[in-house]
Amino acid sequence: MDEGTELSLTIAHIVQRLKGSHLHSQIERQAKECLHQPEIKLESLREDVRSFLKTSGWERKLQNAVYRELHIQLPLSHPTAPPEHLKEPLAYMRKAQASWEKRVFKSLNSMSTELGVPLARMRPAVEQKELTNKWNEMGTDEPDLSRFRPVYAPKDFLEVLISLRNPNHDSSEDVSARSHWGLIQVPLNVRDIPQLRQAYSELNLTTGQLGIDDHADIHPDLFESEYVQIGKKVVVEQDSAAAQQYSRQGCSTGLRADLWALILNSTNQSQDMMHYEQLKAGVIQHDLLVDNLIYKDVKLTASNDDYYFVFEDFLYQVLLCFSRDTAVLEHFKYNSATPPKSYIQGKVGDGDCAVVYPPNGVIPFHGFSMYVAPLCFLYNEPSKLYSVFREMYIRYFFRLHSISSSPSGIVSLCLQFERLLQTHLPQLFYHLRQIGAQPLRIAYKWMVRAFSGYLSTDQLLLLWDRILGYDSLEVVAVLAAAVFAFRAENLMEVTSLASAEAILADLSTLKVMPLIQIFLFATAI
Repeated sequence: MDEGTELSLTIAHIVQRLKGSHLHSQIERQAKECLHQPEIKLESLREDVRSFLKTSGWERKLQNAVYRELHIQLPLSHPTAPPEHLKEPLAYMRKAQASWEKRVFKSLNSMSTELGVPLARMRPAVEQKELTNKWNEMGTDEPDLSRFRPVYAPKDFLEVLISLRNPNHDSSEDVSARSHWGLIQVPLNVRDIPQLRQAYSELNLTTGQLGIDDHADIHPDLFESEYVQIGKKVVVEQDSAAAQQYSRQGCSTGLRADLWALILNSTNQSQDMMHYEQLKAGVIQHDLLVDNLIYKDVKLTASNDDYYFVFEDFLYQVLLCFSRDTAVLEHFKYNSATPPKSYIQGKVGDGDCAVVYPPNGVIPFHGFSMYVAPLCFLYNEPSKLYSVFREMYIRYFFRLHSISSSPSGIVSLCLQFERLLQTHLPQLFYHLRQIGAQPLRIAYKWMVRAFSGYLSTDQLLLLWDRILGYDSLEVVAVLAAAVFAFRAENLMEVTSLASAEAILADLSTLKVMPLIQIFLFATAI
């Protein structure tokens, strides 16, 4: 497909997507209303209306909406390619994902059968009233969750990733024996340090960074003061593309919430608040089996975390609403996963009575609530917190628990982490492998949560600034390799997996940006 055809297809796709949106009807209404204004002349109608929309800020809103679509829209492929190729081009990946989904849903169904708990039920009026009254203090409720267990933990998923093989690839053809050192044995293209240096040029040693140059010992006039002023300008301009570029060098604490919402085009207008209230009503009316999994997960993770336990109520509200949000289903067009379906009671096998379960198509797993927890530091209004989390999920987090060949997918991140270590710290990699402490077995839990719950919150938010700034999760794999490089000396002394894990158990004192910078730009190639 030539460039011109590709561009016109992209434009047509975006126009189609925005046509039915709320923004489209708002702009249409504004254009009609402006016709009554004296400065709008009939002979120059098109230009005058366009000029009005520009000066009144609607053109910028449209630009931001287009920019969002460009980030989440389907990758263009050959016009005759089947739809499943848009989800995942590699057949063996699709097959592995489908088989994993069957396993997860079977586990959920067997839990429902064993415990005698229906997948969904209407709450009695008394229960509805009770839940409404304690909506803002659900954390005080102590339901008996001892019978419920997470449907799966990330380590179960890791075993599936380790077993992945491309049936068309003969690994004996590989020139280097090093390719057999790691656990991930699929041939995917991942970037090495020279390519990463090019892609992440704003992180180099000579460019100012929040997370380094805002240190107490450095005078703010040298970098921080001017950089914060630029950030304020970006927020005033309300330009998503500028906010994304700015975020590459980090966001200051006071501006981060506005900048992230701007990058994600999460406007939190009246219709977003209304949507959130509708989801809340859905939670109050119906009780789902997955609600218990959400309660259990929050109790096991965030409630025991020194940083996040105070946000317990927010986490319940956001995650319970998220499970009911059918708008999330939209992302399955470009997600290798397929939403699970269940049958209405008594109609098993009848295709017309199959419904997506849970309504958003996402079964929560152990640690899922940690995707939301850090955002609670930025947003204290539930509907705003919710819309930012949902956008973060459908852009990034879904890739951390589905099998795909995407460069930001968990398979590529695991492979990239292993390749970086094998190439630049071969002695360390070989040593750990020999003592039965494969590095990926330790680093995987950090990557699958994008380090949430492992780093101190200020450092985690600096990392997530770069995820949003570069629109990629690659930096997560780079940080994981950088942590091993930082602790390499101690790790060379260990003789077992347990002692290697002990050295890497506490990451809360680490400073993210110096580690990434040194690993990417000060490593000898």
